Parts: sequence; structure tokens; C-alpha cells
Amino acid sequence: MTIGLTIGELSRRTGTRTETIRYYEKIGLLAPPGRTAGNYRAYGKDDLARLSFIRRARDLGFSIGQIRELLALSDDLSRDCATVDEIASAHLHEIGRKLADLAALRREIATLVASCRGGTIGECRILEALAPRNGAA
Repeated sequence: MTIGLTIGELSRRTGTRTETIRYYEKIGLLAPPGRTAGNYRAYGKDDLARLSFIRRARDLGFSIGQIRELLALSDDLSRDCATVDEIASAHLHEIGRKLADLAALRREIATLVASCRGGTIGECRILEALAPRNGAA
């Protein structure tokens, strides 16, 4: 299990900042590592695999809570994977919602940009559209 990786080596192998690794330890996503005789953190293969899993899940946009659930589920290899599917499906639904929101935002900004006729700042349609209306501030 122990291959004696330092936090810097673990960081380089996974592309995860050392501060983030410490944070994951603090919140319990990573177990506290063993220590060397000089009291340095010493990580093993399991730590490397777990952090790689966390990093990949974060890259895919899963929340810390979802990752915590996925890790707990992955610890029981005989369990039905329906819960994993539910978590991934909920995340996919959320991505779809965010994409729809971004598409609406894109259309609105495109409309603002298309309304620009040049001229002076005093005549700028974009700034006019962004300004508070009816005394709202």
C-alpha cells in the first residue's frame, strides 16, 4: 500500500494543488496520510487512486457532496449501482439546466451587441440596457 509519495509528488501526479489535498484531508475525502520519521506526509497507491478519482469527478463538475457519496458507494463493490446512476443522472440534469441558462444568457448578450450602432458612450444601447430602470439600484 505505501509507496511513500510526498504531498508534492502526489500533487504533481494528480494535477491537484497541495492546498487542495490538505483541504480534502481536512473534510475527510482523503484519509490522514501516514507520516515519515521526519513527520512528512507519506501517501500510498490507494491515496493516489482516491485523489485521482476525486480530481476526475471534480473535473466533471460533481460537487464535494456528490463525490463523498460516490466514494462511499465505491467502497462496497457488491452493492447495486443504481444510486451511482441516480447521482450521475441528477448531475447530468443540472448540467442541462445550466446549459439552457447559458444559452438564454448568450441570446440576451447577442441581442445587446447587435443593438450597438456605434456613436458615443452617451448613446450606447448596451450601457443603457444595463442601467437600472425606474430608480432601481
